[in-house]
Amino acid sequence: MTTRTVTNLDSFSGTILIPVFETYSKSIVPIAFNGLKIASNVFFGKKDTHYLAEKNDNTYVFIGLGKTIDYKSLKTIFRRISSKQKENFSSNVALVIPEQCIEEQIEAMVSGLLLGTYNLGHFKSEKEIHPFLNPEFTLTLVSENDYLAAAKKGIKIAKAQLSTFNLVDLPPNTINPKYLANWAKETGEKYGFDVEVLGSEASKIVGLGAFLAVGKGSENEPQFIIMNYTPVAEVKHMKYVGLVGKGITFDTGGINIKTAGMVHMKCDMAGGGAVFGAMQLIADLQLPVKVTAIVPCAENAVDGKSFLPSDVIHSYSGHSIEIIDTDAEGRLILADGLSYLIKNFKPEYIVDIATLTGSSVATLGYECGALFTNNEEMAKKLQQNGDAIGERLWPLPLWDVYKSDIESDIADVKNYSGKAVAGAISAAKFLEYFTEGHKSWAHLDVAGVAFGDDEFAKSKHATAFGVHLLTKFIENL
Repeated sequence: MTTRTVTNLDSFSGTILIPVFETYSKSIVPIAFNGLKIASNVFFGKKDTHYLAEKNDNTYVFIGLGKTIDYKSLKTIFRRISSKQKENFSSNVALVIPEQCIEEQIEAMVSGLLLGTYNLGHFKSEKEIHPFLNPEFTLTLVSENDYLAAAKKGIKIAKAQLSTFNLVDLPPNTINPKYLANWAKETGEKYGFDVEVLGSEASKIVGLGAFLAVGKGSENEPQFIIMNYTPVAEVKHMKYVGLVGKGITFDTGGINIKTAGMVHMKCDMAGGGAVFGAMQLIADLQLPVKVTAIVPCAENAVDGKSFLPSDVIHSYSGHSIEIIDTDAEGRLILADGLSYLIKNFKPEYIVDIATLTGSSVATLGYECGALFTNNEEMAKKLQQNGDAIGERLWPLPLWDVYKSDIESDIADVKNYSGKAVAGAISAAKFLEYFTEGHKSWAHLDVAGVAFGDDEFAKSKHATAFGVHLLTKFIENL
């Protein structure tokens, strides 16, 4: 996608997108633009409306934004236009920007346009090629102001989210741990971050016992993926952030096999997918922050070698874990990921992200992720950054009264409370046990927002929740 800026539409021929803000009433004065007039009873800029017109070999798409607009709604509106009106687009598009627009709005618009090119039909025999994906495609920004940097940032955000769409939506016989390890290596080489991968033997040598236990029942070798990003330019007093993402490429539940919803369990690596996408975006934006990200990748399968309920396993931290439920496997690989990160890299801030519990969905539904941290400053920053882009979080408690939920008679800790209540909280308490009292750690349970239903496909699919959130949080440190 080539992007440029012009100040007028002279001699322009192509498809024109025109954002129009809603008036407070249906004025008798028609909307007039470039020789076109539209009566207010036909279109007056109401949010979630659009109007198509043709004149002088141009197709005009008037887009209604309403009286006020937020980042997520704006992005969705432009994704909708790009996705559902693609037959009206050519390889030459002009985006006519109202004077009152700010850079974040341009970022959202352009990002939405590119996200609209996503097609879930990865394995269909006949594929539609979106006009925007034509190598000759040019997006022209028509404005008196220079919004080129904001537009290019929007493109980078969308590209990272599209990468995560692919990783989460592709089937588990494609996306296995080895695929993700190779993806990380190739992406790191392309965008500029280092990647180290520990396979089974290397993981045994270093003592990643909890991680290896989860992957024992699968023919697909687990991969412990470590990514390191350091900005090219030297930065004084540089912040250091650690990320950990759950990378369960498919979750049968193990011996405690799932009885419902297994068809969607390819999405159980969506937390890891968010970390992969965030690393691509962080490196692409060349943020002046050092980042180490770990994604432990494994398949939780059923086999004669699978770990069992009542097993006692040993984690990287040295702590023993009693297995109560093999379907509480995500917290096991995250425990080793957190311990390995803290011991070997010592980051200043740590955020882990996972599709961890159905309990978080029962509590918060499909509108926001669950946030756990004892660091009020981190909680505030994560929520503020999430609110700004429509990836919302809501805090749940980490009170010590919940410690009893993970106490074991036979081991240092158990992986599941066995209770039908407070599941997201007891899972977070389990993870906290492996943070060595780190003062700036946050856990995001995104089970309800990483994979779901919307207008862009008939079946559940990836949302890329967390890619922009993690990056924006790190960018604003």
